[in-house]
Amino acid sequence: MNIILESQPLPSGLYLVGTPIGNLRDITLRALETLSACDALYCEDTRVTGKLLKAYGISKKMEVFTDHSSDKDRAQLLARISEKGQSVALVSDAGLPLISDPGYKLVSHARAQNIDVWSIPGASAPLTALQVSGLPTDSFLFAGFIPTKEGQRKAFLEKLCDVPATLIFFETVPRLSKTLAAIKNLYGERKCIVARELTKKFEEILSGTPQDLLARLEEAPIKGEVVLLVEGAVEKQGLSEEDVLDLLRTSMKTNSLKDAVKLVSAQTSMPKNQVYDLALSLK
Repeated sequence: MNIILESQPLPSGLYLVGTPIGNLRDITLRALETLSACDALYCEDTRVTGKLLKAYGISKKMEVFTDHSSDKDRAQLLARISEKGQSVALVSDAGLPLISDPGYKLVSHARAQNIDVWSIPGASAPLTALQVSGLPTDSFLFAGFIPTKEGQRKAFLEKLCDVPATLIFFETVPRLSKTLAAIKNLYGERKCIVARELTKKFEEILSGTPQDLLARLEEAPIKGEVVLLVEGAVEKQGLSEEDVLDLLRTSMKTNSLKDAVKLVSAQTSMPKNQVYDLALSLK
């Protein structure tokens, strides 16, 4: 059958519309229909969303709603639905609204008012990066942006150290090296992926240990938007002595004996004195 764009009125409700993460072609027919038919369109930046609308010949007045919008702004948006029966679409600058976005409060309040909330699926940078990473996809944790201050960054990463799932973060290029160094110190030589400029002309996927990637970035600095993925922790249950020895061998390649013992002890929950004895057996 031939699929054509529909131009029918939308039922009253809040529509969360996925938009491209880089390539303007990565948008669904339903998204275009929703953007065209909605009574009101809210976005993060009218310049960004305006470019998307122009590319598809959609003429629509835009209003701004971000995580900095006030309670009054939120109430006014929801009143358009609950009191006026309008269809209201919400988009972010790129990807899915509310992913790494405090806008979840809007949906929470909508649900509390028995307002219908509809998802119009689309591209997602975390999932796109996970697809091409080569890391396990059956269990993963998206942790959003990594804190900028050193102490907060360390505490943040320490909490995730033992998670036995692929970790997915957003990070900026200027802070990427500091973050990789922190991951190296806390997680050892786990496999990491740096996915940059996803779906764009200069898309690039870098893979290696934190040390490998640090060397690569020093040799050839990168630009663009980055998704960082880190291999999950080894399951602690059922670790054999040989498993711990393997972890020690890997860690001792780039760390002192003392630091390697500390890292492996944290990864396995094995007492430091036992890990130390095993480390000595490798000398």
